[in-house]
Order: sequence, then structure tokens, then C-alpha cells
Amino acid sequence: MLRLLLLFSLLAADARAALRVLPKDFNADKEQQMMRAYLRKQVHAAMDARLKELEEALQSPAALAAYQGKRRNFLWWTLGEMPVRTPLNARVTGVLREEGFTIEKVLFESRPGFYVTANVYRPSGKGPFPAVLHPCGHSANGKAYKEYQKANRLLVQHGFVVLCYDPIGQGERRQLVNADGRLPLKPTSEHAVLGPAPILLGGGLGRWMVWDGVRALDYLAGRPEVDAKRLGCMGNSGGGNLTSFLMAYDDRIVAAAPGCFMTTHRRKNEKPGPGDAEQNLFAQIRKGFDHPDFILTRAPRPTLILAATADFVPIEGTWEAFRQAQRAYTVLGHPERVALVEANEKHGFSRRLREGAARFFARWLQGRIIEINEPENVPVRTDAELQVTPKGQVLLMKNAQSIFDWFATDEKQWAAQRQPLTRDRLQQITGIRRAAELPPMERLMFLRKVDQPRPMMWEPEEDIHLPAVHWPEGDQVPVLITPTEGLNSALPAADKLRDAGHPVMIVDLRDLGETATRNWRFPGADWYISYLLGRSFLAMRTEDILQCAKWLAEHHKTPTVHLIAHGETTTAAQHAAALEPKLIDRLTLHGGLAAWKSLMTDRRANRHLHTIHPRALQHYDLPDLKKLRAGGK
Repeated sequence: MLRLLLLFSLLAADARAALRVLPKDFNADKEQQMMRAYLRKQVHAAMDARLKELEEALQSPAALAAYQGKRRNFLWWTLGEMPVRTPLNARVTGVLREEGFTIEKVLFESRPGFYVTANVYRPSGKGPFPAVLHPCGHSANGKAYKEYQKANRLLVQHGFVVLCYDPIGQGERRQLVNADGRLPLKPTSEHAVLGPAPILLGGGLGRWMVWDGVRALDYLAGRPEVDAKRLGCMGNSGGGNLTSFLMAYDDRIVAAAPGCFMTTHRRKNEKPGPGDAEQNLFAQIRKGFDHPDFILTRAPRPTLILAATADFVPIEGTWEAFRQAQRAYTVLGHPERVALVEANEKHGFSRRLREGAARFFARWLQGRIIEINEPENVPVRTDAELQVTPKGQVLLMKNAQSIFDWFATDEKQWAAQRQPLTRDRLQQITGIRRAAELPPMERLMFLRKVDQPRPMMWEPEEDIHLPAVHWPEGDQVPVLITPTEGLNSALPAADKLRDAGHPVMIVDLRDLGETATRNWRFPGADWYISYLLGRSFLAMRTEDILQCAKWLAEHHKTPTVHLIAHGETTTAAQHAAALEPKLIDRLTLHGGLAAWKSLMTDRRANRHLHTIHPRALQHYDLPDLKKLRAGGK
């Protein structure tokens, strides 16, 4: 029991520098870290509830149809309202000629000035041909990655038009480009930077990537040689993720083959962890939408899972997803329309998966059951040969709009239509409970020593252990301090306040100081799991502050407390003070964000991931919280 392990150590020669409440090995086991273990239980409970619902849905086609409709509605809700279709302004910037087919270099606009770069592989002849959309995985060179070129060549040589395009942040569509033209980040790191702004706006980065895919389908279906009734979609890794999104979202996709993505949340959240920013959908786990639901939602349209035995995407979850899909397709009378190909390979669009995809599309888009084998030593083009734009990056083109420009535009549109913020609406938007609704700090343990501060460990809820220190002496208004860098960092401020007669309490909010998560996937992995659960660290930390402030006021028999917040805790502190201005009558902020609006163009926005709340900018920004602090200072 953690309670029995509670300690308070003053071990160094400079005793104040070693102040610590929780054991030194707290969070040492990365798999059992506090926030990870806390969220895991909620994930498992939600996934267990989903399996129970699925079992009921599998009892009849009618029940399954209701299940599908519920998931489809959720997908549309979580992605949010899409932009209005605007002219694609598509043009071909060059053509490469090969034996039996051509490769066109295509540029179009998914939004005005927001360019998408693509290669279109077109067979010789008049057509009409079936066509396959190919969103790329996380390759730095996007559509020019050799394994993706090989997949495109195999399909075009068997009578398919293939449109392979660069997703945002890859290939010729990098959004972070230095003045000298250099690219400072890898695609996955760039996606992390781009993640917070669209989460604040609604829909997340996935909404942007899905819209690019929808517009790519618009262009593909509108080409004269393409049969718009025979469209497919395939992709590997991040492209498998995008294929899954698109095949469930856009009914024009007849046949789909997602690769090296399909598994289950329960397994993937454990190892390797949640996906990149664009791969996580708000409230997806809470609403019972698991990976296999991308397939179940579109059943019984033909779907092929492409998998790798030695993938870091858990293969056990892949087979669990396939089994769920197979059962659903059987209920609907078409078990032959869902299949799985597993290559004894590592993560990647390997040869056997490329061949499996080609055979699959031949069957379901051409009506042919044939052997397709990829020849040895397939030639590929260089990045420069496949380049669509004059200088290799869309942002170097005249009048190009970056995603940061569009984030700022979208924020202005939301700001123009926001209604005045009230406390009731703030609670409704964030789910933060008021102080009176929070349970008392009954699970509190402290140890008093003569002439020393009183160390405390309290549990605002089950499985959450927060360290604090409390100096009870003083007849002035008690002060609560929430540091970002741990208890020791606030000691100088506490000394000054105590000298002025204030009782003082310093607390580490969850995932800060002694409870900070040790990186196990990428910084913010636990935040994205909470996002999938429909929760935010901001809301949880705000309730921690309110519960602590309430206890401090009651303990010292005073109606108010002063709150001093630092850095990452300032956003939660502003929410706490806005919701309870009578309890928190004075708020002092050191650092932190002045407005979420600034994240729309921040090239390091991912540093502030823990300070945001999903969709908040649709309703308010941080300065609006000041208006709710009437009577506060």
C-alpha cells in the first residue's frame, strides 16, 4: 500500500533541496505509472462494455445495423463538420512515361491555397478503369517512398488508376520549413506539433487528413478514365490509419485494404502506446469505437486487413479485430468479403502485402480471381523525378496557405460566433465539477514533525496519489501553490508567505512533480489516452485544485484562499478561479499561456498539450475566464 510507504525525507546537506513526500521509486515501473494505470482501468471498462454491446449486436442483422448506425454517427460527430467543398483547381505539372502506363504529377487544393501533391498512375488505354486511393504512411518522402511506389506500379500494371498523395507534414507538404529550406522535424514530430490547435478547434488533425482524402477521392472520381463506381483505398501504417478513417467515412470506397494499423485499443494502448496526433479521435474509447469498428461500420463491403507478424502493432489485436469483423460479415451473409493477409515480416508495406492487396482489388473491383506476383527488382523513380512542385515544397509556392494560416482563420471564425461565457456553460463544456460537488479530502494522510512542514499525501479519487506539504501556522488568508517543477521549486515563495503570516500549502497536481509520468511512448502519451476517453488533464487538474482549496479553506475556517500557479498549472488555476471566485479570491499566475489563440501558430504547440481542453475554442478562450472572476483580484 502506498499509504504505508509514505515518507518525508530531508536527506541532503541542504535539507530543503531534498524535500520529498512520495517514495523515490514512485512511477519507476513505466507500465504501472500512476496516470497510465489510472487510465488503463477506464480503457478496459469501456472496451469490456463495447464487447458486451457487440455480442448483442451480432444476434441479428437488424441489431447489427443499429450498432453500425451508432458507430457511424459517432465518427461523423467526433471528426466534426467538414469544410464546404471549394474548387480543386487541379493541374498536371508533369508526366513520366513508362511501358504500359504513365505517372502524372498532380497538384490540387483541398482548401483554397492549401495544396495537395500527388502522383497519378494511369494505365494505357481509354478505360474506364477502377481506381485506388493510396494515402501514404509516415514516410519522410511521402509518395516517393519506394515500397509505396512498388504497390502503385503493381496495381497500374493490372489495370488500376492509382492516386498516391502526400499527407500533411510529409513529402512536399511539410508545414515546418526553415527559412533556408531545411526541414527541422520528422513527420511524426511535425504531426505532434500540429496536434493541439485542431484539438482546440474540434475534430483534431485527423479531420484535416480525412478532408484531404475526401477531396482526393473527388478528384479521382472526376477523372474521365475512372469508373467512379469502382473505387478502392489502401495504405500502410499511418496510411492504414487514414484508409481506416476514409473507408468508414466515405461510402464511395467500395473495397478497402488498411495495412499495419488494425488491432485493438486495449492492446495498442499498452504496447507501443497511442498513435500520433491524427490517429486519435476524441472520446473514441469512451463511446466504444474500437479499431475493428472501422470495418464493422462499413460491413459488408469488401475489406482486407494487411498485417505483419513482427509488427509493433500488436498482431494478437489484429486477429481479434479480424474475428469480430468475420462474425459481423457472417451475420450479414457475406463472410467471404472480409479477409486477412499476414506476412512474416516487420512493420511495412512488404511484397506479400502488396501482392495480397492487388489480388483483393482485382477480385472486388474487376471481378477477377487471379494470381498476381510482383516481379523481382521493380524499378522506382527518384524523389526529384516524382516531385510535383517547382521547389519541392508547397509552402515555397506563391500564395500557398499553411495549416497554421488555416488554424488562425478557423479560430477567428469561431471567435466571431461565440456566446458570452457563463459558469454553467463552462461546466457543461469541460465537465469540471464545482467545489460543492467534489468529495471531501477524506483519504488524506499526513505526518507532523516538530519545526518542519507537514507532509501530506491525499487521494482526490481512487488510484490518484498527490503529494503536498502544509505549513498550518499563520492568521492571514491561506495560500495554495501549484508548481510545475515540483514541491521544492515553490519553497522560496512559501518562506516569504509564511513570514507574512500566511498558512501555506504546496501541492503537486497529477502528472507533475513527484507524480510526473516517465516517457514511455512520446511526451503526452497518457494525455492522448485521456483524450480517447473523452477527458482532459486540464479538467482533472482543475478539480484537484478545487478540492485542495476547499480543504484548505475549511481547515483554516476561512471562506477564501489565495492561489498561486506556475507554468503548466496556470490554465487549470484560471478555470478553478473562474468557477469558484468566492473560494479563490486572489489568483497569481507565473508564466503559462495567456490565450489558446496563440497555439494556432505556435511551432512548439505540443509543449502545451496538457493545458488544453478539446473543442474549447468553439466556445471560449482563456481571457474569457477573467470575466467570470467577478469579485476576485
